[in-house]
Amino acid sequence: MASISIQRCVIADADALSSLAVATFPLACLPDTTPADMDAFCREKLSSDAFRAYLGTPGCALWIALDNTIPVGYVMSVFGEPSDPDIAGAVKSRPTTEISKLYVLDSHHGTGLAAQLLATAVADALDSGAASLWLGVGQDNIRANLFYEKSGFVVVGTRKFQVGDSFESDFVREKNLHSLV
Repeated sequence: MASISIQRCVIADADALSSLAVATFPLACLPDTTPADMDAFCREKLSSDAFRAYLGTPGCALWIALDNTIPVGYVMSVFGEPSDPDIAGAVKSRPTTEISKLYVLDSHHGTGLAAQLLATAVADALDSGAASLWLGVGQDNIRANLFYEKSGFVVVGTRKFQVGDSFESDFVREKNLHSLV
């Protein structure tokens, strides 16, 4: 992976982020998630306009991984209190940062890139003064759950995650950052 670089995103990266997000989002969906629901989610949450909005939101940070000049993965974190009361009750350490999105093209699975992207977000969260990171991950996404468990995230609750007109069951996982400093 000598040709991989990770850089902080700017507004000009919105189109590349959207293309990457649309390509990688289905990798995390359940087999019974309909194409219509995935398309609706991508139009609403993963469009270029959505990424421009994310990039313009205070406390929101995105990084993109490039293999030479080709986008192959990204991570998005959001510093601040969870807006969902169930998640706010489940996450114990404050202040906190959400890992909202962390996706890698399947061609780069198993290369350590996801760990590099996560490490980038962890470093930024520590720099921002976060005491913990939290995320939601599909309960049936075995590969992702093993990765997050290995990375120190423990299950602290559950949530429903809307994809189009359907709801998927997620674990809420938290990683305490106090042990890292």
